This record gives sequence, C-alpha cells and structure tokens, in this order.
Amino acid sequence: MTESGRFATRRRMLAGTGALGAGIAFSGALSELFAGTAAAQGLGHTGYGPLVPDPKGVLDLPEGFRYRILSREGDELRSGEGKVPSNHDGMSAFGGRGGRVHLVRNHENRVSGKVPVPTVEGLTYDPAGKGGCTALTLDSRGRVQSERVAIAGTAVNCAGGPTPWETWLTCEETEDRAGTNGYTKDHGFIFEVDPVDPHRTGAVPLTAMGRFAHEAIAVDPRRGVVYETEDAFEKPFGLFYRFLPNRPLGGRGSLRAGGRLQAMRVPGVPDLSSIQDVGAEFDHIEWVDVPDPQAAQTPIRFQDFGRGGITHAQKLEGCYWGGRSVYFVSSFARRSDGSAADHFGQVWRYDPERRRLTLVIVFGPDTDVQLPGESPDNICLAPSGGLMVCEDGNGAQHVFGVTRRGEVYAMARNRQAITSAADAAGGTEQEPEYGEFAGVTFSPDGDTMYVNCYTPGTTFAVTGPWRR
Repeated sequence: MTESGRFATRRRMLAGTGALGAGIAFSGALSELFAGTAAAQGLGHTGYGPLVPDPKGVLDLPEGFRYRILSREGDELRSGEGKVPSNHDGMSAFGGRGGRVHLVRNHENRVSGKVPVPTVEGLTYDPAGKGGCTALTLDSRGRVQSERVAIAGTAVNCAGGPTPWETWLTCEETEDRAGTNGYTKDHGFIFEVDPVDPHRTGAVPLTAMGRFAHEAIAVDPRRGVVYETEDAFEKPFGLFYRFLPNRPLGGRGSLRAGGRLQAMRVPGVPDLSSIQDVGAEFDHIEWVDVPDPQAAQTPIRFQDFGRGGITHAQKLEGCYWGGRSVYFVSSFARRSDGSAADHFGQVWRYDPERRRLTLVIVFGPDTDVQLPGESPDNICLAPSGGLMVCEDGNGAQHVFGVTRRGEVYAMARNRQAITSAADAAGGTEQEPEYGEFAGVTFSPDGDTMYVNCYTPGTTFAVTGPWRR
C-alpha cells in the first residue's frame, strides 16, 4: 500500500459471523447501506436455509420460496412485435398504478445474438444492432399483462440502472464504431428508457456520458450525479466515472442537455486490485475531466490524464446507490491478466460528502469457498436488509445473499445446463455449463425478487418469506 499520507487504513474483520469461513472479508462500512430502511430493523442477520433441489430441474430455492417463469427467449412477445430476445441481462423494477410492476430488461446481444431485439419504428437506433431492451408490465397479482420492445438497434446491452424519475438507463458494453461488425452507427453509449411508454424516450444516445464499454450506473438522488462503471477485461483496465449533468435531477430527457464526464483518481493507487486490506479508506479522492468523452481517436482508458495518471480496475461491473454512498463491484482481478493482485471480487463504497473511498468486501482467492470464478456481478439491496449478488463464474451459478453481518448464503441456484448443439449431436461428455444470473431486483413492496438467467434467457419471479 502506498505511503502517500492521504489515507488511513483500518482493519475491521468480523469475527464469529461466518464471514471468514466463507472466504469473505467484510467491512462495517457496508452497514450504512442498510441504515434507515424498514427491512434493516432486526433483519438481515442470517440466510433462509439450504437450497431445496427443484424437481423440475430449473431453479433451486430455500424451503418456503417459489418461482414463476415470466418470460423465455424465443417465445412470442405479447405485443406481436416478434420473439423474446436472447441474452437476458440487467433489469430493474418500477411501481405502477393499481399495484402494477413495470420491468425493463436488457438483452446483451452482439452481432452473433441468437434472437435479436425486433426493430420497431421510433425505438430503433441502428438497424444493424441486435441488442436493446424489452419491457414487461405485471398486474397486482404478478401476472404478465404486456411484453414489448422498449429500445432496439443497440449493441451488447449489459447492465445500467434506474433514475430517481423512474426511467432506466441501459448501457452498451462495446466500443464498436460504424463500419465495424456491420454497424451503421457508433456504439458504446447510454440510452434512457421509459418503462411505461418507451416512445417518450425513443432511441437517443446520451453522448456526453461517454463512449466506452459501459457496464452499470447509479444516480445520486440528492445531487443528480451519475456514477458509471467500465467493464474492461484487458489492460489498461476500466475506470470509475461520474457524470455531472447540466440539468441535475431534471427528469425524463434531462440528461440529453449534456454535462461533464470525469474519471476517479485515487492518489497513489493506479490499480484498485492492489488494495486487499478490508476497511482501507482513501480520503481526498480526485475527479479528473475526461479529455475526449467521445473517444474519437483513443479509447478513454488509454487517454492521457496528465500528472498523476488515473486509477484503473479490472472488470468493474455492478453499481448501486444506497444510503448516502455509491457502491460498485470489481468482479475479479488476475495477475495473469496484468492486474496488480488477485481477488475473486471486491465491493467498494464511495461517499461523495466525505470524498472517501472504502473497500468493504473482498472475496478470496485464497480462502474463497462460496463465490468461485468470475464473481460477483450485479448487486442490489434486499428486503432482508442485505445485498443480493449475481454470480458470473464457472460451474453451477448462484444468486448469493450477503447479510448485514457479512454472512454469505446461497439464495438460488440455476439448474438449467447449457449444452452446445455440437456436443448434443456428437454425444460428447463435458462438464455442464450453466447460464449466469443477472439483473436481480425487487418489486417496490419487497415481496418479489426478479432475476434473469442469461442463457437460456429466462426471467423469474421469486416469492416467499423475504421478511422472515
């Protein structure tokens, strides 16, 4: 750790909570995420028990929980616009009138996407793009009322995040330009999607928010600042950004008015993976203007940020606002890829009032048991007062819970094995692969967890004793 005199380090390892036994180091800073919520009162201390094998071989859950499949790739959209697209990814839930719930779901389709998002007039950015979003409306009993295209013609829509004015910001995880892979327009942007009437937002790229491999966003509900993660697997790794809108908290369409894009600099720390000391705090975080947000000549992470450089991190993924801070995930780091150190996942907290960055969770690698491989990915706040974390790794895939005391427990396990057509035809015996989980989110009343299986594209609604 660099001796810069600009930060203080504190070890706050939990004892007797099971955190260490699960290969997770946990900082008390995470408890701020749950403070003041109704669910935090006396809840979130344990999991829900062991997973019970699903006799249908689809989704294992703890006893007392049930799932319903809301949508599967390849089925017909209820709007009649075409088929449900493949590669279900990031998602959010919004409350509607009469107890309705509106879901907006990303489809991370590349040019090779199996089932593209159907093109719809007024909602299509680039006809050559196969990605986009679909929107589902559920009635007060959780039944699907409608399912339609929300935006089309985008590319590699990975994650995103909700806004305080109840829209969804969908992120393109690509830097492909017009003329690449058949695209007719540049990609790598954020788009705003209205979950109730997508035509109110259309298909307009929010160019001032940068052109890079976007992963997720979180909006500060008091200041209107938008935080953005960049998922870059190879060096130079991605950056953590903030966007200062010209019209903060201006409502639907306000982000089109532009603003300033900045990247985070942690003095003396060029690579976040080098920090392994849970509870490490870095004060006086700096924000540096991005020289060319459009990356007209050079990708942003390659650009010259002047004296002091900029801070990078491998696989920056989930991003979530909680309490008075933004939390973001580094899914993994590997020395073999060029990272400064190895880990199986970090969760960081940035407090804008104190300009303080804190490492609150580290998974593995030396003692990690429950979260192997490339994880965690998407995260969200659970009604139990803890976090839900989607696993993106090898072998069986899980949704894990992290309690307010730092205990890790399995909430769901995907049983849908992926078998390639070639293997099926040839009878090849291989270790089964399982589609990752993504887009975990909860209904506004906290009674239902919605989550996607990436492949085969499936959207689940999970109900049960969440407040037990």
